[in-house]
Amino acid sequence: MAADNGWKLTKIGHVMLGCADMRRSLDFYNGLLGLEIKAEIPGFAFLDTGDVTLCLSEPLARFSENLEGATEVVFTVDDIDQTCEGLRERGIKFIAGPHQATVTDWSAIFRDPDGHKLSIFGPKANPCAGQRPP
Repeated sequence: MAADNGWKLTKIGHVMLGCADMRRSLDFYNGLLGLEIKAEIPGFAFLDTGDVTLCLSEPLARFSENLEGATEVVFTVDDIDQTCEGLRERGIKFIAGPHQATVTDWSAIFRDPDGHKLSIFGPKANPCAGQRPP
């Protein structure tokens, strides 16, 4: 068991589901179930479900072997770099990221012992860190 260094993951901010056809999925989640669309970017739709956002993802479906298993649990964090560093110290190996996911937020993906995708999602404490000057 890893030593406690004062922080831990505590909040799931998004649940991501792979979808093969965004329009069809939005017709279901928005049209039939009545979930409000909070935001859309190419390949992604974010739906209001209260404290946790449901995210529909076409890329997740494309890059998953089975659509039924194309899920990802997304933890919201305050500082992507600090959290990545802390998880690496605990032996977590990332399969992607951190990479910029939206204009303001970054993402990094890892797996649990059963192979399920988990990710952290949030801003950089210093957004200019690691960027080259123009």
